[in-house]
This record gives sequence, C-alpha cells and structure tokens, in this order.
Amino acid sequence: MNMISHKLKTTFAAVSFAFAVVSTTISSAYAVDIQTVVSDRGVKALLVEDYAVPLIAISFSFKGGSTQDADGKEGTASLLTNLLDEGAGDLDSQAFQIALDDNGMKYSFNASQDSFSGGIQVLKSESARSFELLALMLNKPKFDADPIERMKSSRMNGLRAAETNPQAIASKALREALYPNHPYGRPTGGTLETMPTITKQDLETYRKNVFARDNLVVGVVGAISPDELKAMLDQVFGSMQEKANLKVVPETQVKTGETIAVDFNTPQTTITMAMPGIKRDNKDFYSAYLVNYVLGGGSFASRLYEEVREKRGLAYGVYSYLGTKDYSGIVGAGTATSASNTDKAVEVILAEIEKMAKDGPTADELDKAKKYIKGSYAISNLDTSGKIASVLSAIQSANLGIDYIDKRASYIDAVTLEDAKTIAQKLLASKPTIVTVGKSSK
Repeated sequence: MNMISHKLKTTFAAVSFAFAVVSTTISSAYAVDIQTVVSDRGVKALLVEDYAVPLIAISFSFKGGSTQDADGKEGTASLLTNLLDEGAGDLDSQAFQIALDDNGMKYSFNASQDSFSGGIQVLKSESARSFELLALMLNKPKFDADPIERMKSSRMNGLRAAETNPQAIASKALREALYPNHPYGRPTGGTLETMPTITKQDLETYRKNVFARDNLVVGVVGAISPDELKAMLDQVFGSMQEKANLKVVPETQVKTGETIAVDFNTPQTTITMAMPGIKRDNKDFYSAYLVNYVLGGGSFASRLYEEVREKRGLAYGVYSYLGTKDYSGIVGAGTATSASNTDKAVEVILAEIEKMAKDGPTADELDKAKKYIKGSYAISNLDTSGKIASVLSAIQSANLGIDYIDKRASYIDAVTLEDAKTIAQKLLASKPTIVTVGKSSK
C-alpha cells in the first residue's frame, strides 16, 4: 500500500467537510430538480445540479453482474471490481495507485447478481483528473499478472474464511436450493475451484461484453452543468461499444418446500428461509413492501421481533425481506438462536408467516408502516450527494421514471388494506425452503 501523501490527507479532509455540508443542505431541501442529460454519443444521465459545495458525485451501473460470469469462471465480475484500479493505460499498478492518491477522489466498484456498478465522489477542483482516471479504469485496465495473482489470493482467503462462517454457509445452501441449474444459484464471489482459473482474458472478455452504452445508467449530483456533464459522459463512457453482448438469463421461480439442516459446531444456529416473491416491476410491489415491513422488515416494530424476541426471548434479532431480482423474486426471513431453541424459533416464524397470509396486516399496522416508510426515505436515501446519485441510477435501472422521488409517497398511500391482505395471501401461502446451520438439537 502506498503511503498517503500530504496532498491526499488535505484532499480527504476537504471532501469529508464537503460531505458534512452537503448532507445538511440536501436534507433540508427535500425536493430535487432532476434533469435528463444526453451526450453527443448518446450516453444518458440523470442530473441534480447543486453548487452549495464544490462537490460532484457520480453513480453508474451496467446490467449483467455475476450472471454474466462464464461457466466454470464464477467470481470473474467480483474479481474485476478489485482490478480496475490496479493499473490502467500506460500506468502500472503502483503508478496508478499514486495517481489516485494524489487526486484524492473516493471511488468504489461492486458486482451483484444482476449488475456491475460503481461510483466516484470528488471535489470540483479535482474533477478533470478524476474523470481521466475513471475513464482509464473502465476502458483501459491493464490486468497485469502480479495484481491479478495478488487479488486472486486475497479472494481465496475470503472464500476459505466463508467455509467456517455460519451465515455464509446458510446463504450458500439456501441459494443453491432455491435456484438449482440457474445463474442465481451460482456464487457471485466464485469458489476455491473457480477463482484460480480466472485469467486476464476472462476479465477482459467480461469487461467488453458488459461495459456498453446500451447497458448503462448514470446518476450525477453536484457542481456540474449539463454541458460539462455531456463532455464527461463521452470522455468516460462514449468510447465503449454501443451494444452489450449479454448471455440470456431465463426467468425463474424459486424451488420451495425443502428443509436442509447443516450440522456445524457453532454457539448459535443460523436460520434462513425463503419462498417465491415478486419482481420490482410487479404492480403489487408497494403492497408487498408494506406487508413485509409489518412482518419482519420493520425491525423493532415488526411482528417477528415482537413474537420471537420480545415475547419469547428466542433470539436477539429476527428479520424478513423482499428480494427483488431481474429474473426472479423471493420473500425471505431469518434469525440466529441457540441449538435448543432452533425448532421453536422456526415454529414461531412459520406461524407468523401463516398468520399474515391468512389475515394480512391490521389497519393500524398498515398505517404505521406507511408513515415510517415515507418519513424515513429522505433520511436513509437522500441525505448526501452520493446517495442521491445512487438513487438516480437505481430509478433508471428499475425503470421507475424521472418523477419517482416526487411520486413515491403517493404510491405508498395508494395501497389499501384490502390490497395488503390480498398480496399477503398470495405471497405467503406457500411452504418455504428452510436452512439451519448449527449443532443438532436432537
């Protein structure tokens, strides 16, 4: 790791102060003016101009993710996230890291099952060089042998550690049970067998297949004009191929009704379960979102928390969630408890799911869920420029419309008690697949 220069420390201090200022500015001005900007080469972005502080935040996403890893090369997309900054253009790994340090921008890359995403946050004064470095990372990464082997070794250490992590073991077992013979059943991070086989050519092939202009969404917030943004979009993304070369991923429903018990010597048993859900574009999404909040998504305010922890003391925490993927959807739940309480905890969770399926939420529960979800949105998603940029990217990925932020509350308010009862019965009536990882209670 290179020593951080005095300039980098000074830049980070300035950026941190800027984030503190912009957080206050944006949260006090909830309404945002979103513009659509299209570059000369047809790259589209959503922009929120904000000159309160000299800061620019950019979020972008390419559709694809780990579903585009070649068979037998699982982990390619995840490994790529570690290598884009390990040398690019004419700069080797060390020289590029020094250039990044001197520039001081914050940046990150992430690979999920459905997308490869990234983002940067930088002071306006450093933006020209930041855009140059980002363009090099995305378009001209070197993929030299030493960084590849170093990052593969780091990934292998993480994969070995996951073999003794109860939550990782449970997630793997559930994923494979829900999605047999489907890309969603494969590990995003790869395996101890596949990671060593990934080559420079595999990385470059993935990059060329996925990084394309028709496959891209961009959100930008900060001190940048539409004309400046147009130039940046073409500089960073304009030279990419026009169309992505993606493998077809089939729509799928999760396999349910299976019970899997993994005997593992650990102080607590990890419990996870799931059943078929809905995708984000389903017309009943907001009804399902509210029902899940009441069931277990509302943390301390949820039924599962009340029944599992407060009344019975079976676990410290318990949850449920909606998993909305591009080609499938799930409703999941989970907790961790002692081996002796495993069966009871599963019994209580299933009873609450069955009760919700039968009767749905009460009018009071639905009203409280609406108020919380509407009121927390500004705090959880719109309090920094980076978060707003991520929201701008996300609403494009989900085709929610440029007016989504303004209309979100009305979508939630439109859900009736009958809507909630209907979707609860539809979503929660099937028997889930259940995975437990821990000492046998027998």
